[in-house]
Amino acid sequence: MRRNFFSNQYKNNIPTLNQEQPQPVTELRDFGPEPFVININRATLFNNNFRTALWTGEHLQLTLMSIPVGGEIGLEMHPDVDQFLRVEQGQGMTMMGDTADNLNFMERVSDDYIILVPAGKWHNIVNVGCSPLKMYSIYAPPNHPHGTVQRTKQESDEQHG
Repeated sequence: MRRNFFSNQYKNNIPTLNQEQPQPVTELRDFGPEPFVININRATLFNNNFRTALWTGEHLQLTLMSIPVGGEIGLEMHPDVDQFLRVEQGQGMTMMGDTADNLNFMERVSDDYIILVPAGKWHNIVNVGCSPLKMYSIYAPPNHPHGTVQRTKQESDEQHG
């Protein structure tokens, strides 16, 4: 049953958003599948792990990523997973294609850019800037186990075999 959110029953219980004193990000862990709200920009910038699963549900997953200067996500393809990525800080080069040896789509990305990767597309993102590339990724359906934390790309590669 849908309710009108602004009915009198709820109107007096809406918390105010205090823009002047934001809540600090103190813990990054997988909060899914419970209801969850966070300032995604602050969380993304706070994350220093290669990958941290922040929320994993049945049909969707959000991970935070930090790619070091000169680093990359690594060439990959998800046959049954669509992916949305948003850059919060840094500069990168996005490459995509139908085969691993023909990445014929290339675009530079930086703060506030999004990258949409269709299921079945080979893709990679390389940090071409002079600071860590901070971004978050939404997978539908989830692509990593609940609670995934990978401090480095090497750790990620070891976990994926």
